[in-house]
Amino acid sequence: MDTLQHIVSMDTDLMLSINGWHSSFFDGFMWGYTQVEIWIPFYIALLVFLGRNMKLRTFLIALACVGITILLCDQVTSHLIRPIVQRLRPANLENPVSEWVHVVNGYRGGRFSFPSAHASNTFGLAFLLMFLFRNKWLTSLMILWAFLNCYSRIYLGVHYPGDILAGLFIGFLASYFAYRIFILWSHERPDHYPLMALKLPTIVWLLSVLYLCIYAITLFHIQ
Repeated sequence: MDTLQHIVSMDTDLMLSINGWHSSFFDGFMWGYTQVEIWIPFYIALLVFLGRNMKLRTFLIALACVGITILLCDQVTSHLIRPIVQRLRPANLENPVSEWVHVVNGYRGGRFSFPSAHASNTFGLAFLLMFLFRNKWLTSLMILWAFLNCYSRIYLGVHYPGDILAGLFIGFLASYFAYRIFILWSHERPDHYPLMALKLPTIVWLLSVLYLCIYAITLFHIQ
């Protein structure tokens, strides 16, 4: 029990440290980065990338496997584990820690935080594309995208680092399960194909980050 309490204490201290390294610029940037809507163009770019590198049947199976990954991640984190563990979010007013948490735009998230659905979903998608294509550039891009998404959740005070690690692990398992289904159904390995349109997701991600920087700088000057 003492060991568990020590781990929880370290988890809390690390969260407060990350949450405490804040500024008006990063408040705006991290707030925007964690929003689902900002990444719609990025998701479209990934769809185009998949479509350019797969036959129609393989593409549809890949989409189904993406759906399986996200469904597993969401159900396991939000509907299976959270109601059992019931770990309050750092910013939740029922949590004594909330007194020291820096809150952005009044956002405190839902009630429970462990494990992180954002972490499982983003890393689940990143790992699935890693398994499918085995391309270092694409893998690096997806891991960076997922990492910053998860960092933003700690920065905003709605998750502990331990929530993120647990979500990452669930995302890995879900994506590997979906990948095995892909191999079983498609009998193909896309990592054998020469990749086309690889630059498109990178360009869209960079443009999205540039937009968030402009948004954050504008917000900083307004404040």
